[in-house]
Amino acid sequence: MPVVLSTASLPPADRGERWHHAVSHTFVPLDVRLLQDEPSPGRIVGDRLGPLRVSQVQAGPQVVTRSRRLIAQDGEDALILTLQQRGSSVKEQDGRETRIGPGEFSLSDAARPFRKKVPGAFRFTSFQFPREELRVRDEDLRALTATAFSGREGSAALVASYFARLAREAPHLGPCAGRRFAATALELLAVLIDERGGRYAPQAEQAAAATLVRVKDHILRHLSDPELSPPLIAAAHFMSVRYLHKLFRAEGVTVGEWIRTQRLERCRRDLLGPGTADRGVAAVARHWGFVSPSHFSRAFRAAYGMTPREWQRQGLPGTGSTTEGRAGTGGGAVRPSPGAPLQGGQARGGAIS
Repeated sequence: MPVVLSTASLPPADRGERWHHAVSHTFVPLDVRLLQDEPSPGRIVGDRLGPLRVSQVQAGPQVVTRSRRLIAQDGEDALILTLQQRGSSVKEQDGRETRIGPGEFSLSDAARPFRKKVPGAFRFTSFQFPREELRVRDEDLRALTATAFSGREGSAALVASYFARLAREAPHLGPCAGRRFAATALELLAVLIDERGGRYAPQAEQAAAATLVRVKDHILRHLSDPELSPPLIAAAHFMSVRYLHKLFRAEGVTVGEWIRTQRLERCRRDLLGPGTADRGVAAVARHWGFVSPSHFSRAFRAAYGMTPREWQRQGLPGTGSTTEGRAGTGGGAVRPSPGAPLQGGQARGGAIS
């Protein structure tokens, strides 16, 4: 449930103190100076996604300062990424002063002094997280605080799009999904920082492996969708189709082969489940994303050496095999063991190829 803090119900004279408390409670302790004699209402809507504290903020002109005194008091080692959506701000940190306009984002390090001046009404979304969650070099991070990243092109656009979408979906994500999506967001940010620093992260292989795990999890949760395809999968993870194929190529399979293998395995399991005889083979195939019964039958036979109906007749109680003997089997058809390797690469065709 999002947390909402608002000063709209307060008289203008009382808004300053309440807003100061709300801002320091939401982020790290800050000095806040409002620039209006009668302050405009302010509003903060907050969510939590694993290590990410997501806050959507809108208010009137103000100056926010993180001083050495406040740092010494709380010692919080946090980073704040801010997506500017309306209005502009001027950020100062590490010897830089930069204007951040709508469509841009910036980073602030709460472990060092910074200052932010917002001259007019504004709206932004911020993401605060512990410094330890972002595995980048300190010198690379320090070089990019109070820097404007354009959300319209290149790697920065990918980061901005993902964080913005994550904020929109935050109220609908469960704790487990929230943590995993937050980890992906921080991986994307680390790649951007490493790229700007002219180097790639030493843990690139681990990051790719973690990304592949999340991609596979996404595929398994959408196996029943017949439209599931590499372009849709890549778009859902804000990556190129080429990079998606590269992730799977490291395991010696294509994306389509892996999807087909997972669908076939689930069909093979369900064909022996309770009530399957009444549902029929075609219904099981459709449930797991196979549009064409004939294509499913060919793919199943190529993977397991028998048709779906032959497999079902052998495995269901009270039925017997009517298949012809095969060379080397000693008569009846061989029933593949549950752990038998799947030959998904032999069965091609359909949207996932």
